[in-house]
Formats: sequence, structure tokens, C-alpha cells
Amino acid sequence: MAIKVMLLAMALSHDSMAFGAGTVGINYGRLGNNLPPPARVVEFLTKDLNYAIPSVRIFDPEPEVLSALATSNLSVCLGVKNQDLAQMAGSMDYTRNWVREFVTPYTKGGNGTLKLRYITAGNEIIPGTEAVYVLPAMKNIQQVLEQENVPNVGVSTVLSAAALGSSYPPSNGSFATEVATTLNEISKFVYSKGAPLMINVYPYFTLASDPQQVTLDYASFRSTTPVAQDGDRNYFNLFDSIVDSFIAAMVKAVGKEDVKVVVTETGWPSAGSNLPHASVENAKTYNSNLKKHIQTLGGTPRRPNLNLETFIFALFNENQKPEGTEQNFGSFYPNLQEVYPLWR
Repeated sequence: MAIKVMLLAMALSHDSMAFGAGTVGINYGRLGNNLPPPARVVEFLTKDLNYAIPSVRIFDPEPEVLSALATSNLSVCLGVKNQDLAQMAGSMDYTRNWVREFVTPYTKGGNGTLKLRYITAGNEIIPGTEAVYVLPAMKNIQQVLEQENVPNVGVSTVLSAAALGSSYPPSNGSFATEVATTLNEISKFVYSKGAPLMINVYPYFTLASDPQQVTLDYASFRSTTPVAQDGDRNYFNLFDSIVDSFIAAMVKAVGKEDVKVVVTETGWPSAGSNLPHASVENAKTYNSNLKKHIQTLGGTPRRPNLNLETFIFALFNENQKPEGTEQNFGSFYPNLQEVYPLWR
């Protein structure tokens, strides 16, 4: 998870892939040397938590993790590592081998039946010098999936708020000038396939970057009155404002209103150097309110019927991430004890 903070001021025919109204999953990162083995993690999610977390996002294709997930009914979002995109963009053979190694053995028998939902080509790689590889890689993945007869898998990429050039009011949302051409084409591609654009949405980082302009209540779903207004739309929380900014940018690119987004990351640190914002109480408040917001409303002021899929970051506190807040986004400690009540 790159900390790319840009200040976001106070801010069907394509329903065939809908997973369900307002689902909230988890990011399963593995940057820790004290984490449970994947089989125990899957057992924890399925038996101990009884599928309270229905979907899992993983950042790279690790066979041990894929094998464990393939024994479950968890829905899976699988990432292609950033460093693999150049080869994937330039070689259909490389892409075919990747799919045959990390997808088909787990989705078509053999090692179980992986409920693969999405494949993401890169994480927060746009903007950046390697952004040119993203769309060709996505197209190659899509083509190979069709050739290998792996249906119902959406191919996308993951963006941070740095991809937005304008974000306030949300209806003015647009992609940053230097990546607009690339993201316009990516938006058209995912729309044509009925897939979403994946976005990382962190009100915490916006608050941390300018607490004088963004209040804790607005960032953590606690405002009881509208904080921002955009025409006839009222915004009570920053999360909705960011999501609608991305939707507006996609609508401008595609020319259609029924675009899709999935929030691949959102969350709040329970500890770290950024006091008083990084705390157990604030993390519990944000993630609890987020769950309630997604599971009861599932939409935003612009798209009330969006049925938004969201993945909280993260499953565990990971001790090999950078020291400070980055190590403290987990819902659970590596010993599977809760950092705070959220999923039980």
C-alpha cells in the first residue's frame, strides 16, 4: 500500500458481474514474519469467523495461498505484481504461462475450485513510468482467460487518489492530466467487459495531510449533517466523496453513467506516530461505520444503487511493512486475536 496522498478537499447490461449488495471483504497481505500459515488463515476466515468476511484480496499469486483459498467458498481478487507487468504486456506467451500456472489449476479442478472474482494488473502503478504497461497487460490477461475458458473474471487495475486531477466537488472528478489518456482507455476497456475500475480510498490519509480542512467526523462517517454539497447531493462522509469523484472521472471517459468501481483498499491505523488520529478507537469507529454504511446503503449520493464492493485493509498487522502506522492497519494480530471488535 503506497502512501500517495493528494488532498481531496471537503469534499443493467453491466450488472452481470454484481457480487452482491454492499459486500465488505479483507486485504490479506503477507509482509510479516510471524503470520499464520495460509491454511490456518483460511480456516480462521471460514470456520472461526464463519464467513463473516466473504471475500479476500491477495496482492500476488502465491501457490500455497491459492491452494488454501481454493478449498473455501471465499471470493478472491488476485493481483499481478507490478514488476511482472512489462513482460505480461509484451508477451502473450508469458501471460498464458502465468494464467496456466496461477489461475487454471485452481479454478478448473485439480487443486480445488478457486472462486476467482477479479484479476488486477498492478497496484497503484498509475501515475508512473510503468503506466504504459497496464492496459496491454490487461488486454492480454483478458484474451488468455477467454482462450482458457475461465469465465466471469473481471480484469482491472488498482488506482490511488493520485490518479485524480480534480476531486471537488465530486461531480468535477477527473483523471490527472498526465494519465488522462491512459485512464480514459482503461475505463473504456473495463466498461466494455462489464468490469469495474479498482480504487483505493483512504479518508485517513486525507485527514492526516490537512486536519485543519478535514474533520475527524467527516473522515470517519460520524457527521450527522451534510459537510459538503454538490448540486442536490449531500455528502456526510469523505469516503462517498472520493468514490463519486472517481465515478465522475470514469463517466467523463466512457460517456455512460453506469460505470463500476470496487474499493480495493480502505482502512484506518490503530497505532503509529500520527497521534491522535492513529488510534484503536478511531480505527474501530471508521471500520465499523464503513461496514454499516456499505452493508446497509451500498451506494453513494451519485449512485445510490451501486452495491459497492469494498475490501478493508488489512487482515493482519504486518511487521515487515514500514514502521509506524503502516504496520498497524490490521483487524487482527498475527496470533489471530482481534485488535478491536469488528468481525465477530
